[in-house]
Amino acid sequence: MEIIISDTKQELGLKAAQAGALLIREAIKARGEANIIVATGASQFEMLQELVKEELNWSVVTAFHLDEYIGINEQHPASFRKYLKERFADLVLPKTFNYVNGDSDPYQECQRLDKLIQSFPIDVAFVGIGENGHLAFNDPPADFETEEAYLVVELNEACRKQQLGEGWFKTLEQVPKQAISMSIKQILKSKFIICSVPDQRKAQAVFDTVTCEISPEHPASILRNHPNTMVYLDKDAASLLKNF
Repeated sequence: MEIIISDTKQELGLKAAQAGALLIREAIKARGEANIIVATGASQFEMLQELVKEELNWSVVTAFHLDEYIGINEQHPASFRKYLKERFADLVLPKTFNYVNGDSDPYQECQRLDKLIQSFPIDVAFVGIGENGHLAFNDPPADFETEEAYLVVELNEACRKQQLGEGWFKTLEQVPKQAISMSIKQILKSKFIICSVPDQRKAQAVFDTVTCEISPEHPASILRNHPNTMVYLDKDAASLLKNF
């Protein structure tokens, strides 16, 4: 795991986007195409703002959606499909964007996506870390063992409070209790992982990810087992780390 600390989250977003864009270009140069995973949430705002500015041949890029709530439609303000269309897909027009449909039968949707992603080895995964240390919507204790590419997960109260705190919902009761999430093992199959984590509220999760024993209780700690993970932090998110 390589850790890159920036003074501001704007600088963080720029560095993460530039690194990811370079890796996408390299994949396109090698194979004529690239496959990526795109995350959502407030932590990805600055990175996506910069990524869409990069000069890339997006027409040969296939993208996969990391996670989505179960039971909210695409027009809901908190919908990750809405988020990704507005902040990424509709701006760069990739070859294909494979969204997670939270409106459909969740178990059938997991099976559909599982079969689909097997044909698209991932070159670059853009991810974040939750306040509770989750990776995608794999809340602690996360399932490190499942071979399923996508699974139905329960969202714990800390995760749901984060979504409320970020302004996606008006009340905690409105935050769904279940979601469809890409699994830990599937994320780790990515050749490269670009992890963007700004803000003071993520400082404890970052500290735990970097220093605690790798375990399902600290889901993002598993990134330390991946040979090509780059974690981009601003000074606030890195505030509890020493000697970096």
